[in-house]
Amino acid sequence: MSEVTDKLFSQIPSVEGVRSQLVDRARGDKYIWGIVLLLSLISILVVYSATGSLAYKMYKGNTNVYLFKQVSFTVVGLLLIYFLHRINYSLFSRIATILFLISIPLLIYTLFFGARINEGSRWIKLPIIQLTVQTSDLAKLALFMYISRLLSKKQEIIKDFKKGFLPVVIPVLIICALIMPANLSNALLTGATSLLLMFIGRVSLKHILLTIGIALIPVLFIISVAVMTHQSKAKADGPVVAEKAKSIGRFGTWVKRVQDFIYAEQAEVPYQVQQAKIAIANGGVLMGLGPGNSQQRNFLPQAYNDFIYSIIIEEYGLLGGAFMIFIYLVFLFRCIRIFRRCPYAFGAFLALGLSFTLVIQAVANMAVNVNLVPVTGVTLPLVSMGGSSFLFTCCSIGIILSVARNVEQMEGKPEPAPLQTTTVTV
Repeated sequence: MSEVTDKLFSQIPSVEGVRSQLVDRARGDKYIWGIVLLLSLISILVVYSATGSLAYKMYKGNTNVYLFKQVSFTVVGLLLIYFLHRINYSLFSRIATILFLISIPLLIYTLFFGARINEGSRWIKLPIIQLTVQTSDLAKLALFMYISRLLSKKQEIIKDFKKGFLPVVIPVLIICALIMPANLSNALLTGATSLLLMFIGRVSLKHILLTIGIALIPVLFIISVAVMTHQSKAKADGPVVAEKAKSIGRFGTWVKRVQDFIYAEQAEVPYQVQQAKIAIANGGVLMGLGPGNSQQRNFLPQAYNDFIYSIIIEEYGLLGGAFMIFIYLVFLFRCIRIFRRCPYAFGAFLALGLSFTLVIQAVANMAVNVNLVPVTGVTLPLVSMGGSSFLFTCCSIGIILSVARNVEQMEGKPEPAPLQTTTVTV
């Protein structure tokens, strides 16, 4: 019988030792890590609360199914963040062109052969795991990698229209044009984020304003058709062209949402907007109804997805809603800090572009929930119920942390010297 040797107490790993190992393995901005963990916890709590009616419809009231699903997505998402943040971000520059070229045929395939959900062909279904993937999420990630690469390589000629501006703006126009037929709001947000990144990347302001002017043409056309066709209901003889335009694809849906936003009286407000307003009113100013006590989750469509911010305000009050805004602002501030510390242009542009798209998406979702803008199908990053959008959000954050990790490793080292050129005089 072998002897059992006791261990010295000093040999047992202390809490500080475990903590130092975790810090050593998970590098990058610690505040962003904290925000990710906090939003993941909020997501699990709110999604579990908001899926009551969906669980009743699909699983006879068993909400544990969606709790397990959300926890699973959260774990997979955190693993994605961890593995991506361990990669040197320069790799993303090398694969940016490949991902961009792959995303174009994927978007085209989705438009014609994608799964139609909620009147939009935005998804493709993966055959083995039966997961629906929104290809626009991959396209946006690839686009920001690609234009970050272009902006970093063309700084010497970025003010030139043909050599600097066109090579950067054409990929943006291609991706936005392919996303727009199925998801106009997503295309507009992607374009706005790209233009903001171009502005920071020293693209000429007159070129950016020209692009904005061109992009406003379809938006103004939609608003014009909405106004003309709304007036035609009263006159009974509205413009024929405007009426015919409403029957093309999702154009009628866009027009209807603009009309609802501009003209709808209290009784005519869309059902989703009505229920979201009731949820916000139930929440009050301070504490709200408390975790898991939402009343409108049983009446509000997409309460666990597009309208989850309304449920947060209902359960945690306006203070809870303000705290969510604060979290995203802190996230943006930390990403700007990474941008300012990064010695190389590609990493700086990449971190800032991905952070802009996540924060702008969050602001758009909150604005829809409080009825500041027309209804769109935009989720709340890292909070809405898990899916492909959740995983691609985690990929974006993992890449941002990869830049932060490499910035940390390079700090304290001497800056790389520029290449020296020598001239020989004869």
